[in-house]
Amino acid sequence: MIQHVDAHMMLTLDGFGTGLNQSRERPFGTIDPRQLARWMFEDADNNRAEIDAVVSYGAFVMGRNMFAAPGPDAWEPEWTGWWGANPPYHAEVFVLTHYSRPSIKMEGGTTFHFITNGPEVALAEARAAAGSRNVAIAGGVSTTRHYLNSGDIDTLHLKIAPLLAGEGDRLWDGLTAKLEPIAARHSKYATHIDYRVVK
Repeated sequence: MIQHVDAHMMLTLDGFGTGLNQSRERPFGTIDPRQLARWMFEDADNNRAEIDAVVSYGAFVMGRNMFAAPGPDAWEPEWTGWWGANPPYHAEVFVLTHYSRPSIKMEGGTTFHFITNGPEVALAEARAAAGSRNVAIAGGVSTTRHYLNSGDIDTLHLKIAPLLAGEGDRLWDGLTAKLEPIAARHSKYATHIDYRVVK
């Protein structure tokens, strides 16, 4: 079985995955997460396959700001991520960062590892941890864009919400990867579009 690398991301209609001024209280900055992720919570039954697919991987890679809000300090020692005691990943998660930190073992089988020697090393460690299962790039925008541009991602799964952000971190800015649409499905609060990354 060939191991694949996928990416899943929620975007606004104008292509933003995160707004300005991200903080602990506002993980998506100026984008209202209740609107961006409305498809997950208010229409969950109709989007069950897409919801389940987001966390159905053997290992994950994410950027630092996907784990914690940017700030003047490297880490707040008590901070263990946005998801509470039992994050949804239930696998090894490799967090790209410039600041070292011991691994954090959470309930449900999730362990966060903090990788300071670059995205290539993080992906290699995730591939090894996943074994025969696939690997997911879990965001945020700049991390996903990097792996798209480097050709490491095989399939990009977008969930596009019907709202406009106007500013923030936009996936399309600086994207050089060539994407070929392979599937699309509309639900009440999001349009799901899958792309093959042309190698």
